[in-house]
Amino acid sequence: MKLRNILMATCIASASLGAIALPHVANAATVADLNQDSDQAIKMLINSNPSAAAVAQKARAILVFPSIVKAGLIFGGAYGEGELKQGSTVDSYYSSFTGSWGLQAGAQSYGYVVFLMNDKAISYLHESHGWEIGVGPTVVLVDQGVAKNLSTSTLKDDAYAFIFDQKGLMAGISIEGTKISRIKTP
Repeated sequence: MKLRNILMATCIASASLGAIALPHVANAATVADLNQDSDQAIKMLINSNPSAAAVAQKARAILVFPSIVKAGLIFGGAYGEGELKQGSTVDSYYSSFTGSWGLQAGAQSYGYVVFLMNDKAISYLHESHGWEIGVGPTVVLVDQGVAKNLSTSTLKDDAYAFIFDQKGLMAGISIEGTKISRIKTP
């Protein structure tokens, strides 16, 4: 009986993920849309978060994913597209994918920005065949606790990540284990 319940839950999760993911794949953002959404996301984050504004001033590059869609029922996934900006120039485009399993149910959307603080982090992103957050350069996820102690004089890590604009019903957000891969122009 337990195996049957697990199989049923897996089928339901797959169907729900497919229903959520397929419209987003079919309506992939154009370059202009992605550029506009990324610029808007960075401005929103910097205007609403003084810590992000301070980190942005020192960053060598900014990896921005303006919209990530996450859904799950035991098995889950999250996907979005973004870009790497160096100054006002878009360097390249990336996808962000996370797969997960465990006690989870729901759907949500959010955005995240990773401020790359040094050439080591930028080179790793360019040279790796997919950067898995948690492997390679040190990434600090900035939450309210970290933000209280963050200043331009304490910025010592390779990268700082900020999650913003969370909507939906799903407990917890993490970018640990997220795979970031270069994509051709969307």
